Amino acid sequence: VQLQASGGGLVQAGGSLRLSCTSSGSIDSINEMGWYRQAPGKQRELVATITTGGVTKYGDSVKGRFTISSDNAKTTVYLRMTSLKLEDTAVYSCTAANFRPCGIDRFWGQGTQVTVSS
Repeated sequence: VQLQASGGGLVQAGGSLRLSCTSSGSIDSINEMGWYRQAPGKQRELVATITTGGVTKYGDSVKGRFTISSDNAKTTVYLRMTSLKLEDTAVYSCTAANFRPCGIDRFWGQGTQVTVSS
């Protein structure tokens, strides 16, 4: 599975950005796609995920501000980020997962930098 992310950049606080992540390769087994982020000196944290059935999950810090969605083919996910805060500055990484009875296969794309300025 290959993941190609795009859409990061520099934005002022209060602004908006949209990230995209497109999957390719052996994607038939993928159950879930989404985003995690990591800020300097901090652990990686969940941003948002969406299952192939459309079930979404958000990290507490982004609830009500970020929205994850996918295209009809379930190969591309979008992260709409609004009301951005300085603390949203991080490297955002796209992820895809295959949940199997014996474990989880997780794949990562390259990170994309999101910088929120005052």
